[in-house]
Amino acid sequence: MPAIKNNSEYHKTIVSWRHWLHQHPELSFKEEQTSDFIASILTAYEITHHRGLAGTGIVATIKGTQEGHTIGLRADIDALPLQERNNFSHKSQHDGHMHACGHDGHTAMLLGAAVYLQQHNNFAGTVHFIFQPAEERDGGGRVMVEEGLFELFPCNAIYGMHNWPSLEAGTFAVHDHAVMAAVDTLKIRITGKGGHAAMPDQVIDPILTAAQITTALQSVVSRNVSPLESAVISITVIHAGDASNIIPDEVVMKGTLRYFDSHVGEKVKQRIQQVIEHSCEAMGAKGELRIIAGYPATINTSKHAQECAAAATALVGKRKVQRDLPPSMGAEDFSFLLNACAGAYIWIGNGKGKNEEQGRCMLHNTHYDFNDDIAALGASYWVELVQALLNNNKKNSTILASFINAKK
Repeated sequence: MPAIKNNSEYHKTIVSWRHWLHQHPELSFKEEQTSDFIASILTAYEITHHRGLAGTGIVATIKGTQEGHTIGLRADIDALPLQERNNFSHKSQHDGHMHACGHDGHTAMLLGAAVYLQQHNNFAGTVHFIFQPAEERDGGGRVMVEEGLFELFPCNAIYGMHNWPSLEAGTFAVHDHAVMAAVDTLKIRITGKGGHAAMPDQVIDPILTAAQITTALQSVVSRNVSPLESAVISITVIHAGDASNIIPDEVVMKGTLRYFDSHVGEKVKQRIQQVIEHSCEAMGAKGELRIIAGYPATINTSKHAQECAAAATALVGKRKVQRDLPPSMGAEDFSFLLNACAGAYIWIGNGKGKNEEQGRCMLHNTHYDFNDDIAALGASYWVELVQALLNNNKKNSTILASFINAKK
């Protein structure tokens, strides 16, 4: 049974926090108001917390009534540079900024769990509640780790959760291994020799070269990566020229490379370099490739994923916990935390029903809004996970262990 029930005072309070956060979105590493708001709630409920990691990050700590293991729970707090197109009362008050990925909901749910556990701390161990900035850009998770997150707040395991609009509300998805892909940014510069469009024989056309490279890159994955593995190359930006009668001197291209296995990533990077070099050589142009490392792949530890599945099952039943969904080629900087500490990252269903206009509730959409109906369930999941992992009741711990062993 969920610790926090729908339409309870806890639920209503979580929703009110979520609405305030949605009204006051802030971009990566600039979450000053957001950080102050989180700290004010923690202070009001007398929850010990530390500020300053990665600038605006906060780590709150609650100790149980007995000694035991220590776990970390993480929520991201930043917003996106989007102009919101919703008209409800809690729409963004910050022009050009919007919580279009549900981080307002993630933050509110983790706050709700912290407040509940502060008042019901009959568990054995310690919980660190990590409010992380800059998930959307620049890797706030990486910065928190580099600035000593796990040295200051050692954890036996770390857990994260993201809302997933394509999943029905009231459900969860848990992956035993890969959850989200690694992402690197590609920047390509093609230099030729510009000239009059009526005299193409006298130029070295960088646009034609760029077009051939773009086409050739689409064969890299299909002819170099096993069909049983995954990688995606997407060219998303091509800038060249200003006039219709002039062939320009250069073309700038940008895109992304995504993959799960680092060996696959390295192989694809080599082939991208070769495609650019050989295409430019054939056309008489020059090519330059820069690969900017982004987020590593988000890979769960199977043991901890099973623990998450057990907690979710205790709340919604086995049929509503999906264990076989394919991973996403999207990226997530929780991967930096998982690279530093074993743990797991799950999805909570945020879908609003079949009558919802197509795309309105998808992530990074200007009409997106977090589904308040799942706020109590998400907070309850955190509570259930803590109570299961740090339970000083041997009977309940045995039940959890039995469930985990049965899934192996």
